[in-house]
Amino acid sequence: MKVVPNTVRAMLEPMIKANGGWCNTHAHADRSYTLSPEVMDLRRNCTLQQKWDALDRLKRESTVEDFYARLSTMFESMIDQGVTSMCTWLDVDPQSQDRAIIAAMKARDHYKDQLTIKFANQTLKGVIDPEARKWFDIGAQFVDIIGALPKRDERDHGKAAEAWDIIMGTAKEQGKMVHAHVDQFNQASEYETEQMCLKTIEFGMQGRVVGVHGISIGAHSKKYRQRLYQLMREAQVMMIACPTAWIDTARTELVGPLHNSLTPVDELVPAGVRVAIGTDNVADAMVPWNDGNMWHELTLMATGCRYDQFEELVEIATKSGRMALGLEPYVAL
Repeated sequence: MKVVPNTVRAMLEPMIKANGGWCNTHAHADRSYTLSPEVMDLRRNCTLQQKWDALDRLKRESTVEDFYARLSTMFESMIDQGVTSMCTWLDVDPQSQDRAIIAAMKARDHYKDQLTIKFANQTLKGVIDPEARKWFDIGAQFVDIIGALPKRDERDHGKAAEAWDIIMGTAKEQGKMVHAHVDQFNQASEYETEQMCLKTIEFGMQGRVVGVHGISIGAHSKKYRQRLYQLMREAQVMMIACPTAWIDTARTELVGPLHNSLTPVDELVPAGVRVAIGTDNVADAMVPWNDGNMWHELTLMATGCRYDQFEELVEIATKSGRMALGLEPYVAL
């Protein structure tokens, strides 16, 4: 039986290679490949917000050697796929302390001739709690990109605006970019991308702030979405899509525009917003079914968003990703 080649892939892969290779802009490599029966129980029984704390035991028990092994496995997988640059977040908090950072620096040095690696600090505990703030400040000194999860501080303290001030202020003072998890719950009650844009303009950080996920954008009305895209262009904010990580969003009885749980790439790019792509969590409690395949991510994005613009998809997979990591200067679409 003759095997028919995947003609779309056959066309796009040479274009991606010619454009500098894949860029994986969002991963959590220090937690990758940690599946176990106990971890699967977390997946089955905990919401995303509950996992922010349920992962504490895993992080406490992880040694520098454990972190190094996971990071190295992820980096080698990326190299095998033709990824030339990537960003992984690192857990830097009261549980992991600085062990993930120590391992990450060692791993980056080992693979530096094969892969350009940027680090961001994960802030699952937020930045308002004094102990969490202590480790945020420590992590910020070591990483290339300031990471953010404003939802944590909004949930625990009702202080998302104050969290944004700390995050943006730290990034501006240190001359670093910001990557922020925003609008993750596919609900019209979320306005985090808008808040991120306003804070970007307030702190004069245009072209240096990147949202991660932006799932809830699609839950809003078309009129609101169009206003938001205009604000994103004004703030020069970029967005990272991680399709596999959010395709499993649970159904609800909430009423809104008919949409899926993917970042609305088909609207963002034509509206002039740069979009990049990432794998997010790989084989862990957050996304156990994900194996970190870049081609799968791009295929799911293109299929789920009915977005078949080849040149733009290649740009998402390569050049826009490098802009999101600060490897190339931001250029408006």
